[in-house]
Amino acid sequence: MAEDVRTGPDGGTDVEAYGRLAAVGPYGVDVGHALITMVEPHAGHEYAYNRWYEDDHFIAGAMAMPWLYAGRRWVATRPLLDLRYPADSAVARPVTAGCYLSLYWITAGRYDAHMRWTVGINKRLNRDARVYHDRTHVFTAFQDRAASVYRDGAAGPRDIHALDHPYRGLVLEVLEAESAEGRDELLEWLRARHLPKKLAGSPAAMVVIFTPTALPLDRMSYVKQVEGVETRLTLLWFLQQDPREGWEEHFAGHAAEIAGRTDSVGRSAKVEFIAPFIPTIPGTDTYVDQLR
Repeated sequence: MAEDVRTGPDGGTDVEAYGRLAAVGPYGVDVGHALITMVEPHAGHEYAYNRWYEDDHFIAGAMAMPWLYAGRRWVATRPLLDLRYPADSAVARPVTAGCYLSLYWITAGRYDAHMRWTVGINKRLNRDARVYHDRTHVFTAFQDRAASVYRDGAAGPRDIHALDHPYRGLVLEVLEAESAEGRDELLEWLRARHLPKKLAGSPAAMVVIFTPTALPLDRMSYVKQVEGVETRLTLLWFLQQDPREGWEEHFAGHAAEIAGRTDSVGRSAKVEFIAPFIPTIPGTDTYVDQLR
């Protein structure tokens, strides 16, 4: 077995630091934060992008990092892309952009530490020519978990299991409130009233709600700054069936439901993006030929 490298050529590698860092700070099991990244490989690069992301970047650029403890990839084939709305989405332009989605859970209270590592490792990967540039980041944001709403209460998997449990589908939804105060009321309405009703008898086992955070100034230049930090909510619906089954019944009318609600001072909200996905099959190129 290869011996651990304790010091590099510049004397800067300190293996003992790992022990010191692990001995302090939060180390609970809650979903504290997430990385939600939706990417569009450029035309003609679908296979190469899929293999690079799965064989290299998913591991070296995500799962191997400190405090990131779960991850899963999702894909939208052409029939799923065609279900997205609204057509004039402020999130994806055109609304069909972004056929691959990756989700990652980060330990609560470890956002800053993880962010320092992720900026550093991605700069290194870029220098080492291990970043695939023939892609566009359509919607990439680190987010703070705001609430988790369950259909079956304690009887089913919790949010900490969501990226490991074999869910058959996922719906990504982005809501926009008129103001920060309006978002707070919208979140409480969703958590306490709307989502419990929507989940009852539906194929969705849970909805996990997040609020976006701004990316650091030293982020990679090909990732645009996050929009709607004060006004948006990101909802992840975890489904026990293919999203196409029951789409009209459970999701097609959601924009009207959100738009039809006003809060205590008459503020409204709207659906900026709603998109269904199915899980990728690791180690394969399944679905790559069904994206266009």
